Amino acid sequence: MSYWLMKSEPDTYSIDDLAAQPRKTDYWDGIRNYQARNFMRDQMVKGDLAFFYHSNCAEPAVVGMMEVVGKAYPDHTQFDSQEKYFDPDSPSDNPRWLMVDVRFRRKFSNIVTLRAMKSEKRLSDMRLVQRGNRLSILPVTAREWRHILKMAGEV
Repeated sequence: MSYWLMKSEPDTYSIDDLAAQPRKTDYWDGIRNYQARNFMRDQMVKGDLAFFYHSNCAEPAVVGMMEVVGKAYPDHTQFDSQEKYFDPDSPSDNPRWLMVDVRFRRKFSNIVTLRAMKSEKRLSDMRLVQRGNRLSILPVTAREWRHILKMAGEV
């Protein structure tokens, strides 16, 4: 099993939105970065766990946990001209962009802010806290995963 951090802007799609979905499951669409897409395509598998991270907001933070429930598949929004993530250059016979389905696991009572993570020596190598790392999907090591769960009071 692998661990991930997946970012979403809470005013667009929050952890509460995921929790409110039927079966608490939804697709994770809109990934338009090749490296993030490759993580989904090449490394994400059913059963992987991911932190739900609220980004681009007053207090960016890990706010909960979700589970990857299937392999990556074509993101349908790339083909719809009415969608925000429409890509007119993506061929339907060889789609450029992918998405995965995720299932809500839990919302943390104690969120773990970016500021708090940056102040932790044990997380100094984590991609999220390093300058210039703006990917919307990031791998998380098992050690980082456990430490963030501890910070959230989840273990």
